[in-house]
Amino acid sequence: MIIDGKKVAADLRAELKKKVAELKSTYNAVPGLTVILVGEDPPSKIYVRNKEKSAIEVGIKSEVTRYQENVEEKVLLNKIKELNGNNKVSGILVQLPLPKHIDKRKVLETIAPGKDVDGFHPINVGNLSSGYDSNIPCTPLGCYLLLKKVEKKLSGKHAVVIGRSNLNGKPMIQLLLKENCTVTITHSKTKDLKAECNRADIVIAAVGSPKLVKGDWVKKDAIVIDVGINKTDSGLVGDVDFDEVSKVAKAITPVPGGVGPMTIACLLSNTVECFKKAQSN
Repeated sequence: MIIDGKKVAADLRAELKKKVAELKSTYNAVPGLTVILVGEDPPSKIYVRNKEKSAIEVGIKSEVTRYQENVEEKVLLNKIKELNGNNKVSGILVQLPLPKHIDKRKVLETIAPGKDVDGFHPINVGNLSSGYDSNIPCTPLGCYLLLKKVEKKLSGKHAVVIGRSNLNGKPMIQLLLKENCTVTITHSKTKDLKAECNRADIVIAAVGSPKLVKGDWVKKDAIVIDVGINKTDSGLVGDVDFDEVSKVAKAITPVPGGVGPMTIACLLSNTVECFKKAQSN
């Protein structure tokens, strides 16, 4: 089975469109998302454009604040503080990567936790790892929702996560633990990665290595979620060798068309949730 991320994301957006219409009817206001984009990084520009388009589609008020590559850090921080105090802004997202002269940590920590739709603020990270209510990073949340489409009950499953980044690997572990999975986190220093994967009911590959996971790495009827997006001479490929693994796995996400569309849909979902929490406070 190929897990159609485009279809699941489209369904989520349709659901969000209804929610936003209901919120507008109740509060006479809609969620607002402001994205800050620094510089001219081509993938970032494409990503931001897609976010803006999707936000408008579901009825979220979308704004993009653009800065030149050489913008001073204090200008960026002051803008974030201004947005923190703006009641019309439900969610703030600073598009990464940032230029080297800007302290990413300082920027992310300046965003108000209640408006941190990326889920990267230490308070949200801490709440997620403690099992409390938090904003969940969009890509792991997307992976989780795709998993649940295939397998409603994840309790007791053995999940192997390849990659330990703050963006994907670490939050993914927390989501899986919350579902009572047994979780193994692996990375570049793991001995015999193939053997670890062979034991897994669920494999989540988020390491940025083209076609790393082969057909003989995956046991029959495992669920495989491929987060990787790697540019190669033959086009975009994931961290999983799709042709090989799709013959073995019970379900697998393609690249492109798997996790990618879910990331933006989950960003919109987080924005709506931030709006709702702000109204109830």
